Amino acid sequence: MFKPLSSMKVVTLALNLPGPLAAKRLVEQGATVIKVEPPTGDPFSHYCSEWYNEINSGQQIQVVDLKTAKGLQTLSELLSETDLLLTAQRPAALKRLGLDWGSLHNQYPQLNHVAIVGYPEPMEDHAGHDLTYQASLGLVSPPQMPKTLVADMAGAEQAAFQALALLMGRKAEQEGRHRLVALSDAAEYMAQPLTQGLTSKEGLLGGKLPEYSLYETKTGWVAIAALEPHFRIRLQETLKLELLTKATLAEKLKERDADEWVSWANRHDLPIVKLANV
Repeated sequence: MFKPLSSMKVVTLALNLPGPLAAKRLVEQGATVIKVEPPTGDPFSHYCSEWYNEINSGQQIQVVDLKTAKGLQTLSELLSETDLLLTAQRPAALKRLGLDWGSLHNQYPQLNHVAIVGYPEPMEDHAGHDLTYQASLGLVSPPQMPKTLVADMAGAEQAAFQALALLMGRKAEQEGRHRLVALSDAAEYMAQPLTQGLTSKEGLLGGKLPEYSLYETKTGWVAIAALEPHFRIRLQETLKLELLTKATLAEKLKERDADEWVSWANRHDLPIVKLANV
């Protein structure tokens, strides 16, 4: 399999989730990735050890204490032969270590830098986490906590994309460049279907359309996504409904349990699934 980054070397100081996920993408494309962890390790290894092992698989873990002169010297030696540095610390913390972009570019002109931060400039040092980014965009419905980490996951993909672009420039012998990836921007990007009204309570994909909604069955729930006209027509005709409304569908779907409806839908090539109990 073609690995476009097979000649590229990446050093990452990023802990927790978005940075290691982005680094995993680079490993998958053939890059050599050295992950520098503090003596206390990556906190994510304590939060979710199995997933930590999966995400960091393929990265070379090197323990370095950046609070010591020896540790900073070790990092300097690594960066002198590195094509890209990935970080997820706040800029103020990097500056204290002499790892701000100005210092990095002066000392390692070949080095690219992707910095994952919470907010875009000029708020790049402002504190935040996935929950706060989602909450500020209306993606949280209290008291229910979010079921996934939208900003972290999307931010990881954006960081990997920016890293890939910079490494392609490195292959073309361009001078090192700097990119800031804000997790709040990533959350805002993922929130567009809601902010544009598409998935809001009254939006077309927010439950307004009978053919694109959730329904309770005799036992369990199903999700119907018969959005295209041919699916909608087939759904109505196969169920022998004179009118396709939320009320008529809700009444009809109470006749069988969720598993039966899924089997029925598969026979008729209709997009219906059972809601998973997660």
